[in-house]
Amino acid sequence: MFIHYLELAWRSARSSKGLSALMVLALALGIGACMTTLTVYHVLSGDPIPAKSARLFNVQLDARDMIGYEPGAEPVLDLSRFDATALLRDKKGLRQSMSSGFNTAVSLPDAQVKPIFSFTRYTSADFFAMFDAPWAQGGGWSAADDEAEARVAVISSALSEKLFGGASAVGREIIVRGQPLRVVGVLRPWKLQPHFYDLTTGSYADTEDLFLPFSTAMALKMGHWGNMSCWGRGSNGGSAMDLKASCAWIQYWVELAKPEDAPAYRDYLTRYFEAQRSAGRFERPTNLRLRNVMEWLDAQEVLPPDVRLQTWLAFGFLAVCIVNMVGLLLAKTLRRSGEIGVRRALGASRRHIFAQFIVEAGALGLVGAGLGLLLAEGGLWLVRQSPNEYARLAQLDALMLGITLAIAIGASLLAGLLPAWRAALVTPALQLKVQ
Repeated sequence: MFIHYLELAWRSARSSKGLSALMVLALALGIGACMTTLTVYHVLSGDPIPAKSARLFNVQLDARDMIGYEPGAEPVLDLSRFDATALLRDKKGLRQSMSSGFNTAVSLPDAQVKPIFSFTRYTSADFFAMFDAPWAQGGGWSAADDEAEARVAVISSALSEKLFGGASAVGREIIVRGQPLRVVGVLRPWKLQPHFYDLTTGSYADTEDLFLPFSTAMALKMGHWGNMSCWGRGSNGGSAMDLKASCAWIQYWVELAKPEDAPAYRDYLTRYFEAQRSAGRFERPTNLRLRNVMEWLDAQEVLPPDVRLQTWLAFGFLAVCIVNMVGLLLAKTLRRSGEIGVRRALGASRRHIFAQFIVEAGALGLVGAGLGLLLAEGGLWLVRQSPNEYARLAQLDALMLGITLAIAIGASLLAGLLPAWRAALVTPALQLKVQ
């Protein structure tokens, strides 16, 4: 029977090409606009590390002086080196990492490859396990390497290909700031979007190509990219010790065994804050934040407000298209009242008539989905031409393809309910008398 209904749908479309084309176009326009904005929303609002986002927490401590103090104001984004080192040393979490970003040249000892400027992250040993780094070769360094300022490094597969071609990179040496570093691991292509563990270098920045121990980076006198907030003597270019204590520029994350451990860890941070205030380092009343990954992204408004608004507007436009489709389907149904009356007189039940028109609406939805996908691809291409940092991520994936198909068919079936119900109510006797 379903095949028969499809055949009737094809005949109906051929007999009223204009109306059918208008319905398909209306639905396709709605689907194209809706899926363009929904795909961008999906890319920007997704959980970058769903397996453990509820257990990873960003730490903020308001270590500034009293200048410009406002009760309850948001603390600075990062920690000072002094505080990050102290928290790391206490090891109150399952894992913890302190890190910062830089850009530096990487070359080979034999100088056969020109120096390659690489986005760099210097961090502590737990970083890779915390953020589920995927290994192609080798692994990370140890906590002992952190303390020993070990001359080791982890590189991305892209950087490994540029430096060593297809050969294994583990155990090889690279030159960074004039010093040889031994490669201990190579990462497979790794995309964490948004770049949540350091939003100061760009919310949708690429994952770094070079990683090395934090202590090693300090020994090599590496600089810093990203946000830096200074106060007191640190804001006036004080000594190295002042800078270490009076400038916040280090991202600090902790992994807890379970989300329910967060209150206990917050209590530990409160005790640490109060101890530092008693020692005279912190001047402000206790003010800290402990947020998991999704809370952190929400607090930093990584999802632009205009994207959310555009998504709602697109769904509103789709609703208008569905209403138009309902009107066109009703007009088409009224034109076929005689045909419906004959079918009812020949024994077709109201249920059969209703099913026939629902199948016709679904078939139009399937065609509209195909055209809508093409329009969505065009819309996403236009988004990728924009200067926004997230623009390059606007790509349809398998999930969004499935959602497109589901929305298109669902919308067409929804639009077909009223016309199908109206068709099922056609009285055969009246239609036969009129004919």
